[in-house]
Amino acid sequence: MEAMTEQALSKKNVLEFIREYFNTVVPFNILVGLHVTKMTPEVVEVHTAMRKELIGNTVQKILHGGVVSTLLDVASGLVAMAQSIEKLDDLTPENVEIHLKNVGTIDLRIDYLLPGRGEEFTAYAYVIRHGKKVVVSRMELENEKGDQLAVGTGTYIVG
Repeated sequence: MEAMTEQALSKKNVLEFIREYFNTVVPFNILVGLHVTKMTPEVVEVHTAMRKELIGNTVQKILHGGVVSTLLDVASGLVAMAQSIEKLDDLTPENVEIHLKNVGTIDLRIDYLLPGRGEEFTAYAYVIRHGKKVVVSRMELENEKGDQLAVGTGTYIVG
């Protein structure tokens, strides 16, 4: 959050900072090829392209289930963060850091609906309930054809 002290804080630029951080700094996201394409308090979109390193079933050439759960968990955790930022009244770098540094997954439930076939995959997440310390969100994963491959719910500790 130190970089945030150099610019005027607004909820929009805090979300942009987090989006860019997840795209360019988090090693696992880079390894998997995740790209956060949209981050608002209402919805987060996370995208990845199929690569041979992401294949879980080499015979059918389908996306690994762990990559599916990663896409959904990242999208869902980010929408929990985005909504937490939206609810902040005191938008100082210190307060933002306090509210984000301990965000973590409590529970993740995923239903795999179809095999992960496709060339492009996008996860969407939105908040179902935001309490004082816990956020519950819903997420979906689809391929470039719009086939819904997986859905889930996530519970996150915030604050």
